[in-house]
Amino acid sequence: MKKRILTSVGIVITLILFFIMKVFVSDYFFDALIFAMAGFAAFESSKILTKAGLNNYLYVSLSFVAVQFLTNFLGIFYSLPLWLIVVIDLASIIVMSLGCFLWSLISKRTKEEIRVREVKTTMPKFSLKKAVGCMITFIYPTFFIMLMMLLNHFDSLNLTNVADFNGRLSLIILMFMFLIPIFTDTFAMLTGMLIGGKKLCPKISPKKTISGAVGGTLWCVLLSTAVYFILKSTNYFYDSIAGGLPVWAFIIIILIGSVIAQLGDLFESYLKRKAGVKDSGNILPGHGGMLDRIDSYIFVAPYLLIAFALIVVL
Repeated sequence: MKKRILTSVGIVITLILFFIMKVFVSDYFFDALIFAMAGFAAFESSKILTKAGLNNYLYVSLSFVAVQFLTNFLGIFYSLPLWLIVVIDLASIIVMSLGCFLWSLISKRTKEEIRVREVKTTMPKFSLKKAVGCMITFIYPTFFIMLMMLLNHFDSLNLTNVADFNGRLSLIILMFMFLIPIFTDTFAMLTGMLIGGKKLCPKISPKKTISGAVGGTLWCVLLSTAVYFILKSTNYFYDSIAGGLPVWAFIIIILIGSVIAQLGDLFESYLKRKAGVKDSGNILPGHGGMLDRIDSYIFVAPYLLIAFALIVVL
C-alpha cells in the first residue's frame, strides 16, 4: 500500500508539472508524455496478447507508436481536418497490418515458429492470425492513446467554431480526461467497500460490485460538475466554458465517460484473464504496468474527442 500511495503521488505531481508546462511553455511537452505512455503500454499489450494466444511482432508494435506519433504530429502541424487525420491513422493501421501478414508469409522464421509453438495450421492462416494480433496492438492501445495528442492540440484543429472557446478548450478536455477515471475508480472502490452487494463481472474482475460501479459514476458526475462550476467562476476559463459548453451537455458527457472508463478497466482485466497474468507489467510500483494505470483513459480519450468535436461543430 505504501508503494502504491507513493507512486500515485508521483504520478499526480508529474501530471501537474506537464499541465503547467502546457499552459506556460508549450503543448508539445504533453505530446512527449503521451508518446512515452503509448510506448510502455504497447510493449505490455504485445506481451499480454501473445500470452493470450494472439501472436504478434513486438518490435513492429513498438515502431507503430512512432508512426502514429508522426502522422498525428504532421496532421496537427499542417492543420489538416480532424477526419482526415483519423483516416490517415486508420490507413496506417491497415497498411502495417498488411505488411505484417506479407512478412510473416514469406519469412523463413514463420515455419520455425509454427513448429516451436506446435500449431497445426498452414502458413497463410498462421500469418493472417499474426497480422490480426498486430492490428489489435496497433489499435489497442496505440491508436486510442495517440488520440490524446489531438485532445492536447484541440484548439489548433481545423474545426468549425473552435475559436469560440478562447483557446483553452484543450486544457479543459485533458483535465477531465484524467479526472473522469480518477473520480470513477476512487469512488467505485470506496462505494463498493462500504456497500458491497452483487458482483459486477465476477469472472473478469471479482472485486468490482454493481454498487461500486453506480457509486463511482454518480460521484464522478457530482465532483466533475463541481469542478465545472469552479472553472466557470474564474476569468481564465469563463469564456471557454460559456462559449458553448452548457452544464447539461457537460453532465451527459461526464456520465457516459464514467461508464466508458469502467468498460476500459474491465476490458484490460479481460485481457489479463485470457493471458493468465495479474498485472500488465511492473514499471509502476504498487500499480503494476502502464496498462494497469491507464486502462480507463484508453477508451475515454477517443470518446471525448468525438464528444467535444460534435459540440464544437454543432
